[in-house]
Amino acid sequence: MNSTVILSTAYFAPIQYYAKLVIHQKAYIEYCENYLKQSYRNRAVILAANGPLPLTIPIINGPSAKGPIKEQQLSIDYNWQQMHWRSLVSAYNNSPFFEYYADDLAPFFESRKWHFLLDFNDEIQAVILKLLNIKTEIEYTQTFTTQENIPSDMDDFRYLIHPKLSKQNPDESFTPIPYHQVFNEKWGFVPNLSILDLLFNEGPATTTLLKSCYR
Repeated sequence: MNSTVILSTAYFAPIQYYAKLVIHQKAYIEYCENYLKQSYRNRAVILAANGPLPLTIPIINGPSAKGPIKEQQLSIDYNWQQMHWRSLVSAYNNSPFFEYYADDLAPFFESRKWHFLLDFNDEIQAVILKLLNIKTEIEYTQTFTTQENIPSDMDDFRYLIHPKLSKQNPDESFTPIPYHQVFNEKWGFVPNLSILDLLFNEGPATTTLLKSCYR
């Protein structure tokens, strides 16, 4: 494992993503790529009563959105933030630590001060890292580097961490560690959900469990 990793931006990223942040000393967040649809860049997956539930941020121009990731703006056509919060409350209100973290996270579902996806995701990530006491140094790319030209001392997971099974590649450094989930009895253990699932269910033990995912 290298000491540096490069990752895409992500909306309440999955456990695999945060397992990279907790292990690596420094992380670059990709600011110079083109927007990639149907990815964790604007999607988080939680576990609800009816199974895994994707929470997707609508982007201006919707399915036809394209171009640099830094230009992608949050849609305000409808109150998706309220819908996402209601889904979180419904899924995790009975989890051990939902109330403990709710006040830290609620502003992301109430305020409309953010206009750009990158800004929104960056502030979310800063709060999550603070809650988990993860000290990884975060920087943002200034130019785009293809996968073939990434330095040998940097781990590149920009396109390897993906919500679609067909686009996931084997990650030999990550092993999902089972933990108690609200709907365990109904669905069994569902791996690699949003970091929110682990946080609401395990609270202060989250960082330790993230480290345990590394092999």
